[in-house]
Amino acid sequence: MKNVLVIYYSQSGQLEDIAKSIAQPLLDNEEVHVDFYEIRTVHSFSFPWRSDVFFNVFPETFQQIPEEIHPPALSVLEQKYDLVLFHYQVWYLTPSIPINSFLKSPYAKRILEDTSVVTISGSRNMWAKAQDKVKALLLQNGARLVGNIALTDRHHNMISVVTIVDWLFSGVKRKAYGIFPMPGVAEGEIKGAGKYGETILSHLQRSNFEGMQSHLLAQGAVDYRFFLVSMDKKANRMFHIWSTLILKNPKKRKLLVNCFKYYVIFAIYFLSPIVFLIELVLFPILYFAKIKKEKAHYQGI
Repeated sequence: MKNVLVIYYSQSGQLEDIAKSIAQPLLDNEEVHVDFYEIRTVHSFSFPWRSDVFFNVFPETFQQIPEEIHPPALSVLEQKYDLVLFHYQVWYLTPSIPINSFLKSPYAKRILEDTSVVTISGSRNMWAKAQDKVKALLLQNGARLVGNIALTDRHHNMISVVTIVDWLFSGVKRKAYGIFPMPGVAEGEIKGAGKYGETILSHLQRSNFEGMQSHLLAQGAVDYRFFLVSMDKKANRMFHIWSTLILKNPKKRKLLVNCFKYYVIFAIYFLSPIVFLIELVLFPILYFAKIKKEKAHYQGI
């Protein structure tokens, strides 16, 4: 009997749907026992977001400041798992506060040490640097990363901004203004995510995860886009400056958070199209000097 733990935190319900879809082939197999552990922080994050609350969590999110979480069930802590499917979402180019809080808790090392882990993210489109941050915390907890799946909104960056904002603040997954596509990871992709579970199951049964990432990539598990990774890196540098400034000036926090909100709007709608055009022109030069190596890094583990 193989023991598998599915870890996730889901605010809108999307990541829970992804977790269940990927886990289904394992649940259907009589030789695999699957446990689910939903991370819960003592301070909960309501959905839909209020605008002021959404932007106010930015500094602590980006600086990866943990909060107190409810402990996992004793049965989870006492079980030794053959594999952990670790699901997370991205807030401000960083693993969300509940995910970060778990990874920095004493429970994480107890569960993850000397255990094979597949990371699975559900995000708008910028997940690369968040994955680097998750990998660093997994390493600190003694986990063995054996695979990665990054599910995203496949629509154009500017379109997905409009649709995700409507979803975050309305709480309704709908076609924004009646003309835009549905937000988030496509329903068809979520329902079809069981194919990844089948690949994971085949390697789990052999107790050998070597080469699994290549099989997952062949199924479309990672959508690498050089422009989005480039924007991710640039935004990380600016977010570090903004988050540090806000946390060092608590008396001016409300004003600074409000200024940050307008900076983000300006960066998305005015700066990012300019950067995109510049990097599009430079693509042939950058490909061999940088992008090819970067692609291998983010498609690998």
